[in-house]
Amino acid sequence: MRDIWGFLLQTLTASGVALLLIAVKAMLRDKLSPRWQFAAWGVLWAVLLMPAGLMGRYCLINWPMLVEVVRSALTGKFGALTYVTAPVPLPPVYAPASLWDWLYIAYLTGAAALAAKYILSYVRLRLALKKGRPMPAGQIEAVADAYDLPVCRAVELRGLQTAFVCGIFRPVLALPADRETDSKVILHELLHLKYRDAVWGLVIAFFRCLHWCNPLLWLCADMASNDLEALCDQRVLERLEGEDRRDYGRILLSMADEKYARVPGTSSMANGSRNVRRRIEAIVRFKLYPAGMRLVSVCILLVLVCPILAGARARTVTDTGDKYIDLASARTTRCVTFAGAFDTYAKAVITGRNDYRAMCAPLSEQDALAGSWSEYGGRSWFDADLSHKDVYDRSLGYGIYNLAENNGGWEGVLVLTLQSAPEGETWSGNSSERWVTVQPLRAYRENGRWVVTALGDAKTCQRDERDGVDLGLPYIEYKDAAADFTVRLLRQTLSYVDSRTEPDVFGYSQPDMTPVPDGKFLSETQETVLADYTGPEENRALYDRVGVSAAVLKSGEVRPVLRTPKSGETGGSTDGSQWGDTSLRDDWWDGPIFLSGGGEWGGDPTFPELYAADLYLNGEKSAELTLRPAEGGDIYV
Repeated sequence: MRDIWGFLLQTLTASGVALLLIAVKAMLRDKLSPRWQFAAWGVLWAVLLMPAGLMGRYCLINWPMLVEVVRSALTGKFGALTYVTAPVPLPPVYAPASLWDWLYIAYLTGAAALAAKYILSYVRLRLALKKGRPMPAGQIEAVADAYDLPVCRAVELRGLQTAFVCGIFRPVLALPADRETDSKVILHELLHLKYRDAVWGLVIAFFRCLHWCNPLLWLCADMASNDLEALCDQRVLERLEGEDRRDYGRILLSMADEKYARVPGTSSMANGSRNVRRRIEAIVRFKLYPAGMRLVSVCILLVLVCPILAGARARTVTDTGDKYIDLASARTTRCVTFAGAFDTYAKAVITGRNDYRAMCAPLSEQDALAGSWSEYGGRSWFDADLSHKDVYDRSLGYGIYNLAENNGGWEGVLVLTLQSAPEGETWSGNSSERWVTVQPLRAYRENGRWVVTALGDAKTCQRDERDGVDLGLPYIEYKDAAADFTVRLLRQTLSYVDSRTEPDVFGYSQPDMTPVPDGKFLSETQETVLADYTGPEENRALYDRVGVSAAVLKSGEVRPVLRTPKSGETGGSTDGSQWGDTSLRDDWWDGPIFLSGGGEWGGDPTFPELYAADLYLNGEKSAELTLRPAEGGDIYV
């Protein structure tokens, strides 16, 4: 926690779990033993020790979204997102510059002041114990021997109403000097010593300091302290019988003093008259819980702890029409995969939804998005490069072409199909010649969420779909030359998140325009092998056939053995290899000579570094080539 918003998110998350625990414990008050009543607080302690909103998840209620609504409404800023990097307060990074910064300073001051108060009270108590008179070991050792319990140094101190254990590493048993201490009181304190209950006192005090301004968590701290005492009572009663049990209740009545009841690092039978009365009522209805209740208690705790600690992840954004609510919902609906971020961006462009764009926009762009919301309305996102939402054919969805990993992020080209040809252009209606918009994008992680930015302006182009690579769309080219020929391999990949609707009664389905922030890509690869004649015209008579066989060449591995293409043969394999051989016709000399082309579903969408290729001329192997990415070429051209 580095600001007041981080503290608010942390304490609200804990408060929700606290309310649930209080309700569950009230319903099961007579069903669970004191051991499990106290153990149930472990669920709350675990939540308090986990940074709220960890990995984009929330407990019970979408607290991150509520905090963002409050934050943006009060500050008027949208370019921030509340993160809890640690469940404890950390010094602010910058000097306070706003009311909210000063509120965080006030919170830090309060936490430090309460911690100082606790430390001072503990130091004063230890100094007082140093003045105590050493206690004879007889009665204490007799109780310890009778119940097989550990002992520690004991002192008598005037003014005490009850005994207690102080300290963890060098514990001291303090006893009243003005009256005789009953053996059952000593038994109670030695049980505290055995189970090191003073540690739990420190844990409770620690959380009191962290959440000193949250009255609900203070109530939980009191309840946990009382449950700890009730647990110790249970342990005592399990060792006593008959009249001794009733006498133990009478002893509690005489201990309503609270002088040292809340000093961290101590234990005390006295925790207030009201709580003592509750403990006496528990003694009256004391019973030995059957062994089977342990299993029941474990199951109850697991049912509580698993969904609470795992949390839930926001998957869809709200659509209330309110800027603060919808944009807060979008910012906290994190894209947890790069594929989900690309999918969200593409659907934001197609639908024109501002809140979809906010899901995958960097924080630096959030204020601008909020501004366009006011100007164009919640559902209208206008971008000068991408025109507006009515341009695109939703039924054809989108494609991310030529996906490649680069510097910890992923880059690719968004391709959207236009409903009609751009102004001044024509289209015959042939689907293989549709007009599309292309734009290079980059997805990268920003504070635990994947975001997308544009690498360049959007442009329109016309598809040129043939066997293999669509030459009208972006692809990458590998090439090498030998003899009088240049061999080129064109590679193109298509990736998208499959989110089509269920087929209707006619078997028709179309892409669902709801983003999938945790989506995974399905991929298709297309390759085309071409040969270009680059020799002098007089050498053409030397060749009547040309063939190429190619396969991926992995760095550091032995060059693969390539297939020898037969005359007139063309084909490919699932391992990515391609081969083809063709006769040279008169009209092919001045253009690309097509040798092979095809695609593969589910292939690797990334780009190999190299290809190995064999060049065949007139049916004979002429050269071994290494196809490298064309100089100056990239996946966006």
